[in-house]
Amino acid sequence: MRDKYASMIADLNTFGVEISDKQLQQFNTYYELLVKWNEVMNLTAITDFEDVCKLHFVDSISACQFFDFSSDDYSLIDIGTGAGFPGIPLKIVFPNLKITLFDSLNKRLNFLNEVIDKLDLNNQGSIVTLHGRAEDFASTKKDSLRETFDIAVSRAVANMSTLCEYCLPYVKVGGNFIAFKSEKASEELVKAKGAIHLLGGKLTSSNEFILPESDYSRTICIVNKVEPTSKKYPRKAGVPSKTPL
Repeated sequence: MRDKYASMIADLNTFGVEISDKQLQQFNTYYELLVKWNEVMNLTAITDFEDVCKLHFVDSISACQFFDFSSDDYSLIDIGTGAGFPGIPLKIVFPNLKITLFDSLNKRLNFLNEVIDKLDLNNQGSIVTLHGRAEDFASTKKDSLRETFDIAVSRAVANMSTLCEYCLPYVKVGGNFIAFKSEKASEELVKAKGAIHLLGGKLTSSNEFILPESDYSRTICIVNKVEPTSKKYPRKAGVPSKTPL
């Protein structure tokens, strides 16, 4: 197994991450399930083994260079998780995390529930799936999930202004929103400056890097929640994407 994953192991070592044989087996099962389910539904355009390892698994874990996920039993919500990125790889490597995988498409969550079961990811901490739209579960209504998470993450979902409106309402004051962005992030961050402020956030770092042994540029943006989000946000479903702040 280690020979098969030698390249990924080397990539993760550059982040200071070492993974066990059990974790490698979990990644292998995850890959097999991803390919199997992708034959009957659209989970990812990337199915080649080496590409999945680099562009999904390693990419999802890359934020650990800039944020220590192992330092506490953080509660984390993955907004628009899709096929489980970055939430599932983060859970495999940092089993202490208490993760909510949030997506608007129920059939994706059926896939993720099988992944959670087959990988036995609930044996330490917890991991659950949640179906709905980001704008709805962060309302000010009773029993909402507003400002209940230490961390919100999102990867390749929307522009930074829209992402902040989706994600910051879920984060506790003192918590962080971590955005996984492409090389276009610097331009997005300029446009999102007002939105970050309006939503109670403060950009604490924008970290540009190249995925190990590749030409793929990435940026991890970390926004600290410094004050409660105004009750005006998020706006009703569909508005943040059509009319970014």
